[in-house]
Amino acid sequence: MGDGGRRQAEFRALLHTLRVWESPLPSFDPATAPDAPLPLFHQWFAEAVAAGQPEPHTITLATVDGRLRPDLRVLMLHDADERGWHFASHTTSAKGRQLAVHPDAALGFYWPSRGRQVRLRGRVTALGPAESRADLRARSTGALAAALTGRQSELLASPDELAVASRAARERAGAEPDAAVPTWTRYVLAPDEAEFFQGDAARQHVRLRYRRRDTGDGAWARELLWP
Repeated sequence: MGDGGRRQAEFRALLHTLRVWESPLPSFDPATAPDAPLPLFHQWFAEAVAAGQPEPHTITLATVDGRLRPDLRVLMLHDADERGWHFASHTTSAKGRQLAVHPDAALGFYWPSRGRQVRLRGRVTALGPAESRADLRARSTGALAAALTGRQSELLASPDELAVASRAARERAGAEPDAAVPTWTRYVLAPDEAEFFQGDAARQHVRLRYRRRDTGDGAWARELLWP
């Protein structure tokens, strides 16, 4: 067996040793769920934090590019309110350019300590300059420096180029904590579909899906899905 075959065998052996949900998981009775997804999300998020889930506010954002090829990345949740689920980025980034052309997107949360997933699909809207500036002011100096560095998703000539730009951006962020970054934008995804998945060690997972009704009053339909 060559080196490539040996590495592949080692990878498979390692992969097959892994298990999920070895600790007890909570139960979830969908009959007790609220009429809308936001209160349930708030509850599950708080329970993930209480369970010690690392970085429960990380989300996977899925978009499509101009050729309708899917793309995704992990970023941070900035809020979840009656308008939807909030995140931020540069309009000039890959995700910003994709959302400008195809605003429909999906968000995913995974909290393995609880065996839970939340999936959201809907339309993304860019919020105005005032909220985008406020979003940036609420972040750390390091986050402001990263935003000032800009050029997200562009080609990088060398690590040295990044080091020089980052150093200049950090100095500016320290001297100008209210520095403007015109491309920094807060986005909100307003879901028309939300799914809550509760894992079960016996594989009898509970999947509750909310779908926005076409009644115009913001009401939701609730339905169970086969796992």
